[in-house]
Amino acid sequence: MMNKPERPDNRTQSSESPDTLVWGKNPVTELLRAGTGVDTLLLADSLDPRTVSYFTALGKQAGAVIKRVPSGKLQKLCGTADHQGIAAWAARIQYADLEDLLDAAAAKGEPPFLVLCDGIEDPHNLGAILRSALLCGAHGVVIPRRGGVSVTGTVMKASAGAAARIPVARVPNLAQAIRTLKERGVFVYCADLGGQSPDRTDLTGSVALVLGSEGSGPSALTKKLCDGAVTLDMAAGDCGVDSYNVSVAAGILLYHIMQCRRGH
Repeated sequence: MMNKPERPDNRTQSSESPDTLVWGKNPVTELLRAGTGVDTLLLADSLDPRTVSYFTALGKQAGAVIKRVPSGKLQKLCGTADHQGIAAWAARIQYADLEDLLDAAAAKGEPPFLVLCDGIEDPHNLGAILRSALLCGAHGVVIPRRGGVSVTGTVMKASAGAAARIPVARVPNLAQAIRTLKERGVFVYCADLGGQSPDRTDLTGSVALVLGSEGSGPSALTKKLCDGAVTLDMAAGDCGVDSYNVSVAAGILLYHIMQCRRGH
């Protein structure tokens, strides 16, 4: 296990994204219930009356304008046939500040547990990471303003609505965010080849997990700034694949961290 010396205090900031189209029954339901601000709810004219009634009630409660539209038009707007007849224009998805994530942990009386995405480019991967982060008890996710996907409609869909429930901080400089977290006493580990097994790493207490891009993993600067690296074991032998998909690795590692924090 790694020892954790004390670290002092500091702060940082972030911003927000423009209007976003979110589609699919679960993501739109979560968006409406979360009260993050829905401007217009779009319902396909092919939907059954019960579904229309349900989403109309949710939309009215959220203060959204409700419009019936042809399925073909909805498909063009979403860019996919996988909209399930429902979409919503989020008036504005608010990004949190890094400090908000730390405050969320303090409000629960828990040591911070954060996820940092270093150049995740596939919206499906980011959505899956957000979903695992929420389910495993993370207090928030940090993404860079440049060099990675933002919270888009596809991300919302892939997260099954988790993106509307877990705070996401979008920072101008991920390296500075890591420095700030370390100054605030948070120990930062990256998922990377050549690191220690999670079982041999102290992942209790204040901890942040960095997940690198799909192609090259964490950047050289990120790895240099981290307190250590964790690597998932793989079956012996040459199977022709050298690593887990980033969102799969995220799910395994985040679950492991949740178990460590519970004392299991």
